[in-house]
Formats: sequence, C-alpha cells, structure tokens
Amino acid sequence: MKYNRTIAIPMCLLAIASASAQSTQKFSATKANDYGLVYSLPTTVLDITIEAEHVVKEPGEFYLYAKKYLNVDDPITKRSEGWSVKSVSVNARGVANNSERYLMQFKPGYTPFLIMDENNLPLAINTEDVAAMESPVLPVPVAAVPTPLQGAAANQVITAEMLQSQSIAKRAELAAQRIYELRQSRSDLITGQADQMPPDGKAMQIVIDEIAAQEAALTAMFVGTTQTETDVNTITYTPGDDVSRKVIARISAIDGIVDASDLSGDPVTLSLRVTDRGKMPLNERGEPKVFPKGGIAYRIPGSASISISFRGETMWEGSIDAAQYGIVFGLDPKPFSDRKAPSYLIMNPVTGAIRELGTVAVPQP
Repeated sequence: MKYNRTIAIPMCLLAIASASAQSTQKFSATKANDYGLVYSLPTTVLDITIEAEHVVKEPGEFYLYAKKYLNVDDPITKRSEGWSVKSVSVNARGVANNSERYLMQFKPGYTPFLIMDENNLPLAINTEDVAAMESPVLPVPVAAVPTPLQGAAANQVITAEMLQSQSIAKRAELAAQRIYELRQSRSDLITGQADQMPPDGKAMQIVIDEIAAQEAALTAMFVGTTQTETDVNTITYTPGDDVSRKVIARISAIDGIVDASDLSGDPVTLSLRVTDRGKMPLNERGEPKVFPKGGIAYRIPGSASISISFRGETMWEGSIDAAQYGIVFGLDPKPFSDRKAPSYLIMNPVTGAIRELGTVAVPQP
C-alpha cells in the first residue's frame, strides 16, 4: 500500500493567512497552491524530569548529652551527605518528523484551511477552535535554607561562661540550662507573667521569634542539623523498541544529577515494553482499507508501558500513546471542501491521532 510520502511541494507555496496569539499558523488551500497542503506528522518524545534531593547532616557539638539533657534518643552522631531521586515525572510531546511529509489534496469549493502549532505540527482542519495544550507543572530547584547554627542567633546564645569553660560536659550543661530559661521566658510572655511585657502585639511577636531562634540554635548543638536542597533536570527520550533497565541518567553522591555516561553515580533506569501497535482499519470484507487518493494523513497510534527506577525503587510507572508504534492512514479529502457542509478535524499534536471529526456549521444564504 502506498502513502503520499515526501511530496516535494515548497512550503513557500502555502498561503499564510494569520498567526494567532497561541503561536499557531493558518494555511489555506487555494488556487495559488493547487488546493494542496503539506505537513508532517509527529514522532512522540518523552520529557523525563528528575528531581534530586541533596541532604547534608551534621552532628551537634553536644550530641553525646542529647539524651541526658533533652531526652532525645536519636541525635545525629556523624556527618553524612548524599543525593537521591525525590520524584520523576514523564510528559509526552510531539516533534515534527520531517523525513515523512504528506500532501492532502482538495478540490475547488469551500476553502479548507490547516492550523499548525509552533512546532510545525497539524492541530486542526477547517476549525480554529483548538484548545491550547496545558503546560505540565514541574518541580523547580530549591536552595538549601541556612541551619539554626548558621543564623545570627547562634552567636547570641553563646555566653561568656560557655566560652571560658574547657569542659564540653560543662558547656553542654550550660547550654541546656539556657534552653530551659528560654522556654520559661516564652511561657511567661504568653501568660502575661513576664516582668517586662512588650508594648504591643508586633513587639511581642519579635521577642517570641528571637526566643525561638535562640532555642533552635541551642537545640541544634545537641540534636544536630539537617540541610536539604533539590536540583531538577529534564531528559528527552525518544521511545523505540523494548528495553530493560536502560540508563538514562545517574545520581552522583557529590554532584547530583549527572550524565548517563558518568560512572561516578548510581543509575536511573528506564524499562519500556510495547503493549499495542496501531492496526490498519478494515473494510466490511475484513480487508485493509486503501489509503484514499490525496488523503488527509493521520496516525493510528500504539502504546507502551514504562517504568523508571532508582536503587531498586520504582519512581514512575505508567503507559503512553506513541506515534511511532502506530500506522498512518488517511481520510477522504472530499468532505473537507464541501460547500454546504464541510468537515472539520481536530488532531492530537503528540501522536497525530484524530481527536474530533465533525461537520462545520456553514450559514446558508
């Protein structure tokens, strides 16, 4: 069966009627271009967004006394640092396959038009009522927040007696006493029993916030600190044949998300299995239909199941429809140039499939 492929009609022959605010273009089939329109169908690609988390843990100076003074059983006892995968998201989009181009040929009558998106993919024929594709909500990198020991309060809580003491046990005792004093001061402020109460609510909040910052700094000297930041990277992957545990990126203990070829990191792997391939439609005799002459080409897509893993844990799992697992077929172009009741078509720019097919309401004279 032959399809209308690689038809050499220059795009400059297409009459560009308008460009909308959604970065779409309108091409009309007129006498100037012999009532023909040329376009490419998409190949489906995946944008795989990896969100990695960097965690740094530092022990406090008085971690040995955390149980004694604060009744904390699990303080941080040694420094640790590492990256791990926090989340993975997968979003499919279409890219124009310019190696295969299709000509749809109309007859004079109603003037058909084609709406293309900014990626040169067909969106619709004979209608401009095309819903804009929603942009996926993706994570953004988050910088590490300073720990309580990195703020100004950490210097304010160190008393002269603590500085002069040569004994870590004595310094821990003094720090614990100061924590209890701060807690008592906060309680007195809240209950109105403080010797000197702040003049108003705003001043009260400032004092309470300062007490909380100093208490947090002293507490961190016992329990330690944890600092977290995230990094985000998007990898574009073109689905193909079945694969098992293909390395698409790595997570380095020092550098975070690195290239798949960087052996310093643990692999992020992708497994793919084709679950369905598009099939040629059959006629009433059960035989494959013939591609109509000058037909409007579209995809009957296939599908695949995908899983993405890191350190033995599945981070994302789902199925996708993909153009490359399907076949190309065509619609009869005649109804699209019918003067009285022209057809319209809305296509999926990710797969090239038909989203909606109907009849345009044309006002009658």
